[in-house]
Amino acid sequence: MLFRAVRWRYNGAMRFCSHCGGDLSRRVPEGDSRPRDVCDRCATIHYENPKVVAGCLATWEDRVLLCRRAIEPRRGLWTLPAGFMENEETTSEAAARETWEEARARVEIEGLYTLFNLPHISQVYMMFRARLCNLDFGPGVESLDVALFSEDEVPWDALAFPAVRETLKLYFADRGQAFYPFRAGDLIRAGEGSEYKVHFLRSS
Repeated sequence: MLFRAVRWRYNGAMRFCSHCGGDLSRRVPEGDSRPRDVCDRCATIHYENPKVVAGCLATWEDRVLLCRRAIEPRRGLWTLPAGFMENEETTSEAAARETWEEARARVEIEGLYTLFNLPHISQVYMMFRARLCNLDFGPGVESLDVALFSEDEVPWDALAFPAVRETLKLYFADRGQAFYPFRAGDLIRAGEGSEYKVHFLRSS
């Protein structure tokens, strides 16, 4: 008998094995310390790991490029162009690709600037500093609008994500010294609806 290789979910939980189509049970496998989805038929363990979000803080002279989101979550709010990595690409390639897809902008990557861990949603944000190659940009299918903003023009009250807000704050503070050190930190939220707290990790 053949079974379709699927990863169906019900209320956020996996239901069937992507290997053989068998039922899954949530349990701690032998030698492990965390609950996993384990196939009752073939014993395949299905691991779920954090997602990596890569994006660009792209600049032109004294302005930064922001996109107004056309999709949920946070539709209508502004963000740096960023999105989930794809298989078989580097983090910098992912950042440049997302910038093209969301802002139709070509960029030259200058280096990794911020890394934020968001453990409550199992995501890691990696934001790269980049320079726009030209002013030929515009909204992609996931953006309502794309524009360049100086520091006093940034819509601070309408930014979509905490990692974007913290990255922009660091950039404008660093720009005064013309020195842009890499920062890594954790964005921690105590509970649903509560404010984020930023815990920066010490650099060596």
